[in-house]
Amino acid sequence: MRIAALMLTLTVAPLVAAAQTMPSPVPQSEIFTREEIGHALAPPTPEAGRTAPSIANAPEDDGQWTMPSKNYASTRFSSLTEITPNNVKDLKPDFSFSLAVNKGQEAAPIVADNTMYVVTAYPNIVYALDLTKPGAPLKWIFAPKPAPASQGLACCDVVNRGGTVSNGKYIFNTLDGQTIAVDVKTGSAVWRTQLGDINRGETITMAPLVAKGRVYVGDSGGEMGVHGWIVALDENSGKLLWRGYSTGPDAQVLIGSDFKPHYPSDQGKDLGVQSWPPQAWEIGGGAVWGWVTYDPELDMIYHGVGNPGPWNNEQRPGDNKWTAGIFARDPATGSARWHYQYSPHDERDYDGVNEQILLDMPFAGKMQKVLIHPDRDGYLYVIERNTGTVLSADPFAPVNSTKGIDLQTGRPIINPAKQVRLGETVRDICPTASGGKDWNPSSFSPQTGLLYIPHENICMDWTSAEVNYIAGTPYVGALVLMKPGPGGNRGELTAWDPVQRRPAWAVKENFPIWSGTVVTAGDLVFYGTMDGWFKAVNARTGDLLWRYKVDSGIISQPISYRGPDGHQYIAVLSGVGGWAGAVVSGPVDPRDGSAALGMVNVMSDLPKYTTAGGALYVFSLPH
Repeated sequence: MRIAALMLTLTVAPLVAAAQTMPSPVPQSEIFTREEIGHALAPPTPEAGRTAPSIANAPEDDGQWTMPSKNYASTRFSSLTEITPNNVKDLKPDFSFSLAVNKGQEAAPIVADNTMYVVTAYPNIVYALDLTKPGAPLKWIFAPKPAPASQGLACCDVVNRGGTVSNGKYIFNTLDGQTIAVDVKTGSAVWRTQLGDINRGETITMAPLVAKGRVYVGDSGGEMGVHGWIVALDENSGKLLWRGYSTGPDAQVLIGSDFKPHYPSDQGKDLGVQSWPPQAWEIGGGAVWGWVTYDPELDMIYHGVGNPGPWNNEQRPGDNKWTAGIFARDPATGSARWHYQYSPHDERDYDGVNEQILLDMPFAGKMQKVLIHPDRDGYLYVIERNTGTVLSADPFAPVNSTKGIDLQTGRPIINPAKQVRLGETVRDICPTASGGKDWNPSSFSPQTGLLYIPHENICMDWTSAEVNYIAGTPYVGALVLMKPGPGGNRGELTAWDPVQRRPAWAVKENFPIWSGTVVTAGDLVFYGTMDGWFKAVNARTGDLLWRYKVDSGIISQPISYRGPDGHQYIAVLSGVGGWAGAVVSGPVDPRDGSAALGMVNVMSDLPKYTTAGGALYVFSLPH
C-alpha cells in the first residue's frame, strides 16, 4: 500500500537499527516545573461561581450521541447514571461488530433514533446498525469508494475521525477529499461534494461539524505543502458557501473590518503574506484537520490551524501567520473575528488543532465565557472566547521547548537551549512533535469540574534538513527520533482543574493514550489504551475500577448512550494505528526509528502487545 511508502519516505536518514532498543527516558531535571512556567492574569477565584457549559452550548441530554463532541460545548459528558463506580465491575460486552478494515480506527460511534452509525478508516465504509434488535443487525452499508491513491498521501495512517447525524442525514468525509451526506433511512447518498485535490497532497480525515444548516470541513496535508483551508457547505445541498484559507492575503483568509485580534503581533494588513518569504505561504501548510466548535451564545465557530511547512523552520523565517493557532469566525460568512497564534514560527510541528471546550468559568472574581484548549505545545490554555485573550496557560505535560507563555504579548517564551538549527541535532526536546497531546479529545464533567486529558509523555531529538517542494509529495525537512519522557511511561490520563490550574490526579500508562475520553454523571471516565485495554476509572480519584481486553489497540472516541430499552451503554472502536500505531498498522519496519516521522523510535515494542484489527464493542450491565 502507498501509505507504507509515505511513512518510510518521511525520513531523511537510513535504517536506524538502534530503534529496536527503547531509548532512555528524558531526565526529570530537563523539564520545567508548573510553578516555573505556568502563568495567569489573576489568581484563582473559585468562590465566584461553578464551572459548567451553558444550556445553549450543552442542552439537556436526550441519551443520544449525534456528534463526536456530544454537544456544541464539546464536553463529551453523558448525564446517564445507571453505570456507577459501585457496579461498573459487572460491565459486560453486549454485542460486537467487525469493521472489516484493520487500520487505525479513530471515529466516535454515532447514535440517533435507535440506530448506530460507524465510519471506518479508508475505504471509509459507513455501517448503520439497528439497536432495537438483538445483536444490532445491519440496516445498510454505504461504500463511498474513495480514490485508492489517497492512501499514499496520508501522513499518519488512513484514519477517519467520524461523522454526525443531522436532519435525517449522516454526514462524513472521505480520505480523498469528499464530504458526503447519506440518507439515514435508505443508506443512499443525498449529495457528495469534492473539496480536496489529492494531486496537491490534500486529504480529509477530520469529523465535520454541522450547525445552523451548514457543514464545516477542513483539509489535511500539512506535511505535503498544502494551502490549508476550512469551508462551509449548505447542509441540504452540499453547495460550497465559503472557503477561508489559513495563509495568504487577507481576502483569501477572510480577514476584513470585523477582525479584531487581541495581541499586537496579530494586528496588521496581509500578515498571512508578510510573515512568510515570497510565495512560501502558498505551500505553507496550515491544514484544518482537527476540531471545529460552534458557539450558539456568541454565534461564532472556532477552529484550530495546523503546522506550517516545511518542518525545517529556517526555510520560512517569520511568524508564518496564520498557522499553529486558532481562529474565531462568523459561521455564515467565514469572516474572521479574531486569531491567536499558539506557536508563532512553529519549530516543532505543534499543530493548533486540538479540541476546544466551551465553558462558563470563574476567573478574576467573575464568571467568564472561556474556551479551554490543551495544545500540542504542552500548555492548557484558558481563553476568553469573545476576544481571544489568554487568561492562563499552564503545562499539563513535560515542557522544556519554551519557558512559559508571556500573557502580555501572548507569545511563547522560547528556550534557546532547545531551538532547532539546520544541520544540528538538538536532543531531549519536550514535548515531541505529536505534542503534549495529539488530536484525541478530552472530556469535561460539570459534576467534578475536572477536564480529563488523554495525553503523551514523549520527547524527541530533532535534526533539520533542507527539503524541496514537489506537489503531492512529502515536504518535511527534519529527522525526528522520539523517546520516552521523564519516568519512562509514554502516556498519562490527567484530571485537570482549570480553575485551580493544576492536576487533581493522574494515571500513568505504558503507551501514549491515543483514544479520547468520555465522562459520565455516574462519575466514571472511560478510555482505551494502545495495547488493547478499555478502562473505566473513578472520575474523582482516578482509581481503576474495570477493564476489558479487546482484539486490537484503541485510538478511537468512546461514547455513552441510552438504548431503546432505557439502559445505559458504552461503545468504542478497536483498531490500532494512527501516527503512534503506524508500527502495527503500517506496514512499517520496527527497526527504522525514523519511520512514521520518528514515532517508531519510541513505539517499536508495540507489535509485541497488540495486532492490527477493527471492531465495534458495546458494553452494558446485565439486565
